[in-house]
Order: sequence, then C-alpha cells, then structure tokens
Amino acid sequence: MAKQVIKTPDYGNWVSKRLTLMFGLLGVVFLAIAFLFWVSIIFASICLVVAAYFAYARYLFSPRGGNVQNKIWAAVISNLDWNGNGQALDIGCGNGALTIKLAKTYPVARVTGIDYWGERWEYSKNACEANAKAEEVDGRVIFQKASASKLPFEDGYFDAAVSNLVFHEVVDARDKRQVVREALRVVKKGGKFAFQDLFLLKQVYGDVNELVETIRSWGISKVEFVDTRSAPFIPMALKLPFMAGRIGIIRGEK
Repeated sequence: MAKQVIKTPDYGNWVSKRLTLMFGLLGVVFLAIAFLFWVSIIFASICLVVAAYFAYARYLFSPRGGNVQNKIWAAVISNLDWNGNGQALDIGCGNGALTIKLAKTYPVARVTGIDYWGERWEYSKNACEANAKAEEVDGRVIFQKASASKLPFEDGYFDAAVSNLVFHEVVDARDKRQVVREALRVVKKGGKFAFQDLFLLKQVYGDVNELVETIRSWGISKVEFVDTRSAPFIPMALKLPFMAGRIGIIRGEK
C-alpha cells in the first residue's frame, strides 16, 4: 500500500521575491552601464545592497531561517484571551496562516478568513484552501474575498477577531483607525480581539495612547496596547520602521 503524502503548507513570505529580484536586476543593469558612465556604480551599489537586505530579511522571515513570521503570528494568538467557543474572524488572511493557526489552537472553533487577494501580493484563496487541507482543518475554516474597510458581516457576528499587519495596507480607507473600528463592529459584546499592526507609526495612527483612548470611546470595555517590536525573537535587521520596527498589538474585550 502506497504511503500517503501530505503536502507541506505554503504561507508565503512578507518580503516579495519579485521585489528582491527587481532590485538585484537593477543593480546588475547599472553595473553594466558603469562601464560607460562611472557614476552608475553608485546606483548599482545601492540597488545591490537593497536586494541583499531584502534577501536576508526574506530568509529571516522564512521557516528555514529565523521563522520570524510564524513567531509574529503566534504573538497575535497568545494575546487573544478567548476560550475558543464559537466563531472567529481573521482579517487579511493572506495565504491563511493565522486563520489556520487559530483553528488549530482552538479545536472546536469555526474560523473565517477574509482577504482582497490583489495582484500586489503573492497570496490567493486557492492557496488558503490547500493549506487548510494540508493542516487538516479544512472542515472548520472558510475563506472569502472582502475588504477590511467594509466587512460583509452583521454587527456582533463573531465571538473573536484577529488581524496581523493588514490595517495599514487597506487602500480604500484613508483613516486606518476606521478599519480598526470596522473590525470591532463585527465582534459581539463581550467578544475578544487581538490586532497587530504598525500601531507605533505615527504618520498612520498618531500617538498610540490617544489611539487606545479613541478605541475605548467607541464603547469598548477593555482595550490595551502591547509593544511587540522589542520581542526577543525579532532580529535587529528586521527592526527597521518599514519592517517590524513599529509593530504592536491592540487587544481586549468589546
């Protein structure tokens, strides 16, 4: 009898392979031009350094490297004070990693993952469903296309909600605080939430303490900020502002 082969899940990488290759290719092109115009060596050096950094960051995020992506997802779940009974929502699920990890952490929960799956990212609904099947939770998770700025669910539909590094990327919402408010709208009274994003990026969210007070003013019973940028599992190379240097978690109970 043939041995059953279980496909390994593919959750992708937050550092795009295309972006890394693009800078590497530009570096090579400028290097070639430098034989005619020596000043191009400056642009070649910059592009090659950027490509090398992105390649290293990609390695650190990957399971074969520092496995930092998985640890950041785990930080969200560890800050969700939920008993696991009922339905949970993962906003901006990508390839389904956090959705599936939530389902595996809470074996009786039903979990919905939503994403817009645009061409900008190397994610898809098909990949989500294949990953869920590989992780043997496909009977308890569903995935659907939707924007985080306008969730297709009734008020208070979910017992819990999570999201990871998504809100600041929602292009159809100018004020990202309203994306947080929309996420909380679909959580029932007494439901739990844990949202990780670039909450320490003042250009997007303003002062984090004021953000917490704003969220509380929406009628949220418990809300607090957890600074996760200084977590020991995040290497110094990833603590730049455009990587993990401004991340934190807003958690609590509605």
